[in-house]
Amino acid sequence: MSESSHWQEAMPMRGSQEADRESGGRIQTMRRLVPVVIRRVKRSAATSIGTSLSRRILVLNLAALVALVSGILYLNQFRAGLIDARVESLLTQGEIMAGAIAASASAVSNTITIDPERLLQMQAGGEMTAPTDTESLDFPINPERVAPLLRRLITPTKTRARIYDRDGILILDSRFLYSRGQVLRFNLPPAKPQPPSLLERAINAVTFRLRRFDLPVYRELGGANGRGYPEVEQALNGAPGTVVRVTDAGEMIVSVAVPVQRFGVVVGSLLLSTEGGDIDAIVTAERWGIFRVFLVAAAVTTTLSFLLAGTIARPLRRLAAAADRIRRGVKQREEIPSFDREDEIGDLARAFRDMTNALYSRMDATESFAADVAHELKNPLTSLRSAVETLPLAKSDNSRERLLEIIQHDVRRLDRLITDISDASRLDAELAREDVAPLDVGRLVEGVVSLARETGRHQEIGIDLKVDHGEGDKPLMVLGHDSRLGQVFNNLIDNARSFSPEGGRVEVTVRRDGAVIEVVVDDHGPGIRAEKLERVFERFYTDRPEGEGFGNNSGLGLSISKQIVEAHRGTITAINRTDDPADPGRVTGARFVVTLPADLAA
Repeated sequence: MSESSHWQEAMPMRGSQEADRESGGRIQTMRRLVPVVIRRVKRSAATSIGTSLSRRILVLNLAALVALVSGILYLNQFRAGLIDARVESLLTQGEIMAGAIAASASAVSNTITIDPERLLQMQAGGEMTAPTDTESLDFPINPERVAPLLRRLITPTKTRARIYDRDGILILDSRFLYSRGQVLRFNLPPAKPQPPSLLERAINAVTFRLRRFDLPVYRELGGANGRGYPEVEQALNGAPGTVVRVTDAGEMIVSVAVPVQRFGVVVGSLLLSTEGGDIDAIVTAERWGIFRVFLVAAAVTTTLSFLLAGTIARPLRRLAAAADRIRRGVKQREEIPSFDREDEIGDLARAFRDMTNALYSRMDATESFAADVAHELKNPLTSLRSAVETLPLAKSDNSRERLLEIIQHDVRRLDRLITDISDASRLDAELAREDVAPLDVGRLVEGVVSLARETGRHQEIGIDLKVDHGEGDKPLMVLGHDSRLGQVFNNLIDNARSFSPEGGRVEVTVRRDGAVIEVVVDDHGPGIRAEKLERVFERFYTDRPEGEGFGNNSGLGLSISKQIVEAHRGTITAINRTDDPADPGRVTGARFVVTLPADLAA
């Protein structure tokens, strides 16, 4: 049996309309207040919650717990189920009591009921006989006989019982039934009311918020107005009625009225009602139990939140402090703290360490690059200044022309150095900005070789090209920048031709080796001294063959090539060739090998 099914039948129309108006007014008020509350919550959350990760973790965890408890306090069916159970209990008690009261009612047989219609139907001289059935018998409720019975039945139930006759006049009220020897006690009001404590005010405020505003207010109607209670009126008509009301203090009262019948005739009504605050006390006790559970859960949640915040916020603060020290520590290097953790914080710390190490490496490289640039620029500038200072002192035209050639050579060398330095300094930024695209290395090398044969230096040195596509004749695809990779292959071919003897040849081979593409450039020059194999890729390093003019190379070609290849996640190495069958230990030339990861999706 639902809560609403008991209430709606017996609620007066006026109370229903007032409740509807109050409900509509509350809805309109809530519609106006909700946007304001949401804006204030967002503003306070943005200013307070977002300032600390620990506070955010704590607030969010507690918010979920508060929402759960609020839902239990507001939306649970405990109170509705309790009311339904109370109504069922009162109905059962009322039917039992009404049966006992009806059984105690005695018939009044010393009266005769005269029916005018039967009197007119009698013939002259006829006799009127007393009726033999129960039509003329009356079964009034005797208060003296019912009072002891009602006292015994109502005492264990702790409810209030009232008996009304068929006219709605109060006959008995259990509130005014006293047993022999019972002591009547009345609580005197305090001499001076004590102001409620803060906890009491908070509890009263919460209780007021949880009060049911859609229930009618209970009023005492007096002994002669029993029919003013809808449930009593319904019981006098032969059907039980129930109504739930609240007192002025907000306490809930459940009232149940059942008819008192004897031989199918309603002789009165029994009204049972709970004491004010009876159900509310049970609900309050349940809420206090929920609140105690909330306190325990809140303590556990707070502890876990601080532990979680300690494992997250504290390492983050240490990382932030270390990053700030690195920003301010210009003269000394700061280390990022390492955390032996296998979670996201550990990954972040390791990423910070790698980033810091890369930053320091880049700073070292920049410093070294600046020193190398200053050194390389200083050499031609020194030569240029010396030639300019000597030029006015030249005594012959030949000496003057020689000095002018030196000046022009140094100017060209400076121009070449500045161009290569500018290209090297822009390389990282250009590689980062440009998007890689699939390209066929075989075709790219074919184009570079064809261009070198026609326009490159050292035209007397031939170039042999071999492209091995492997099984299936698949293209040799990689992901990269065609212009930059073309620059690498052109540098290697030009470098090999510069070291090859007159009439020699350069062999270029492109092939697939598993998951990588290899480009091999071989020459027949003197090779590379063993102690210089690692230095050939250093900036500004040059070890030119005899006969080639000094200063024609900046020493940045192989360094730039290595930088480009490594940006494509590849490798470049230099070795000496020793493939002479007659003399296996003799160096027959140099070999440069470039490996690039193949584009397997192509």
